[in-house]
Amino acid sequence: MKADCHIHFVLDGINWKAAIDRHKIAPALPFLHQALAKYREQGYTYLRDGGDRWGVGAAARELAPEYGISYATPLAPLCKKGHYGSFIGETYENLREYAALVEKNRRSGGDFIKIMISGLMDFNRAGVLTEEGLPPGEIAQLIHIAHEEGFAVMAHCNGSAAIAAAAAAGVDSIEHGAYANDDALQTMAAQKTVWVPTLSTVANLRGTGRFDEDAVAAIFENASQNVKKFAAMGGLLAPGSDAGAWAVPHGCDTEYSLFHSILGDDALKILSAGVSAVKEKFHHP
Repeated sequence: MKADCHIHFVLDGINWKAAIDRHKIAPALPFLHQALAKYREQGYTYLRDGGDRWGVGAAARELAPEYGISYATPLAPLCKKGHYGSFIGETYENLREYAALVEKNRRSGGDFIKIMISGLMDFNRAGVLTEEGLPPGEIAQLIHIAHEEGFAVMAHCNGSAAIAAAAAAGVDSIEHGAYANDDALQTMAAQKTVWVPTLSTVANLRGTGRFDEDAVAAIFENASQNVKKFAAMGGLLAPGSDAGAWAVPHGCDTEYSLFHSILGDDALKILSAGVSAVKEKFHHP
């Protein structure tokens, strides 16, 4: 049975603003039922949400057992004020405010903590991020505070410096992980950090004309080569489509085929180990 270890039920893969508006007053339950049914049809039994501040992931978690699906959510992702993530998460200005948000998510029943510690890939310029990562010392403090509260930590993170810093600090999973260098990959492998490279967010852009096609191709090639390297190091890889992102509708079912195109017949065995690690790390009693 399959798993998608990075989704956003608050989004729909078409228009993020309209999707969020759909849920602002209250989670749109018909949409959630429809999406969960698609996952069931595709054979998914485990979903890990990337979070939102409107309670959509929490509502999906309540409905998921009807579809034979285990569902984990961080509730709202946490991001530093003025940095990427405020469109979907809750913001803090200092570590005291961050710790208060961690405690709030604990009281509200979050399964883990998600932190936003870098920008996005610039899909028109290969190798470029919209924003560099937070300082390594600050990243380590964010992870430590969440771990002290008994939470696993999922980190939206791109760029080799931020990836290496988060892995060295014991982050439980790296999401996206674009442009990791060999040092960052080796640090993740040594620390048993699960890497969820969200290949669909790049691969599904190909041929759409929305972004520079050469840049998109180069970004995907870089991710593919890094996945091969990381697998060769014995690193933990898990499938996560980032469903809800543009061109990645819920239940699109592209992530497993992309891994197979990169890793061949070993892909399913490798991904099974990664999914097992995610389930173990991110189970919060």
